[in-house]
Amino acid sequence: MNDGITAKNIDETLKTAKNIHMIGIGGAGMCPLAEILAKRGYSLSGSDNNESETLDRVRAMGIPVVMGQKAENIDPARMDMIVYTAALLPDNPELVAAEASGVPTYTRAELFGAITRKYKECVGVCGTHGKTTTTAMIVHILLESGLDPSAVIGGRLPLTGTNGVVGSSDTIICEACEFKNTFLSLSPTCSVLLNIDDDHLEFFGSMDNLRAAFRKFCEMSRTVIYNIDDENTRLALDGIQGKTLLPFGESENAVYRISGIEKNKAFASFDITENGVKRRVSLKIPGLHFVWDAAAAYAAARYCGASPEQCVAAIGTFGGAGRRFETLYNKNGIRVVDDYAHHPTEIRVTLEAAMEMGFERVWAVIQPFTYSRTKMLFDDFVEVMKIPDRVILTQIMGSREVNTVGVYSSQLAEKVPGAEVFDTFEEIADHLYKNVRPGDLVITLSCGDDYKIAKLLIKKLDEQERSGQP
Repeated sequence: MNDGITAKNIDETLKTAKNIHMIGIGGAGMCPLAEILAKRGYSLSGSDNNESETLDRVRAMGIPVVMGQKAENIDPARMDMIVYTAALLPDNPELVAAEASGVPTYTRAELFGAITRKYKECVGVCGTHGKTTTTAMIVHILLESGLDPSAVIGGRLPLTGTNGVVGSSDTIICEACEFKNTFLSLSPTCSVLLNIDDDHLEFFGSMDNLRAAFRKFCEMSRTVIYNIDDENTRLALDGIQGKTLLPFGESENAVYRISGIEKNKAFASFDITENGVKRRVSLKIPGLHFVWDAAAAYAAARYCGASPEQCVAAIGTFGGAGRRFETLYNKNGIRVVDDYAHHPTEIRVTLEAAMEMGFERVWAVIQPFTYSRTKMLFDDFVEVMKIPDRVILTQIMGSREVNTVGVYSSQLAEKVPGAEVFDTFEEIADHLYKNVRPGDLVITLSCGDDYKIAKLLIKKLDEQERSGQP
């Protein structure tokens, strides 16, 4: 548990606050907290710089949102607490005004931590890859089993259509992100560690530091569910004491052992053995990597009280989380899918799954995210971009960064035969519209906003269908 002064302060503030203002309310991390707070009776307001699907959901809850982050958005007379996303730069005008207002102002991570401390059981799902899918799968299993958890998920859960779930039980399932150590603000009773890969090294500095951060998160828990097949995970947890350890994986030492993996095109099935009893699990989402996510979800759901039979049945009906190989359009032989993959490892497994699904051609539309990651993993990006039949690049989305390293999408495209780069989403959507044909899969890949390209393409395809054009 986080016992620091800040944690104590925000816990007290949250007890008495009625009106909370959220800067960056449309972010994937902020939206589920807004959903939980709104359902708990708090009066919310917010601001953001970019229109998004999550912002649409925020407005649908009746929460007023101002576009543009300006100093005049801060009104101390109407605000008991202000929360801001970590993506803001220190000189953001609204953040500067908030910190000068006298209103208690906290990070999104600090608010998240305060929310977790309102529950007896907090399951925190961490790791470089698979957090959203695994968190969503755990919640799906528990909801289907009638266990009624609360949840904070980085993507939309199809079963509820939301990122945040408010249940009646004393259990909350949380996606725990390591970026800038934000997950250390949480208070987990059970940690689920999926894997550790070379991401966010611009912050952590080294793999040793990254592993140490994950270890520290797991040390906050009583129980640790972890991927025994992942070397970095084993190194991170080596010698950890005083915990109930529940490893999953193909290793003979796994408490939840994976075996008998088979694939039907891109869709996997496998056996999971618990206490000597083997059960067959079939996945509805494409990609071999989801086997380990499903095993982690099975173990976590068992920890929360679901039966083995309930786990197997619910995993078999789980269709994925929002923006995780999410089908947006599937008509006239053309399928358009959106995926959150943005690290080369994630892009690789997603594209490999797509290539196994039997499409005539796979078009990958990739939006590189942050200059530092693109520069650091440049060669890895080049290699994964050679997997699909066609690859289109947007310009790099800098997000919180300035391009001080001199890296550009055109440099990536020069290394990938046939790759194309466009300046605008409209240009890409138009190019796709003119060139895709029946039998093709178009997949947008990014943790940014290139899903808007898919939406623009779908609009053009729908207009074509309505007009009766061939």
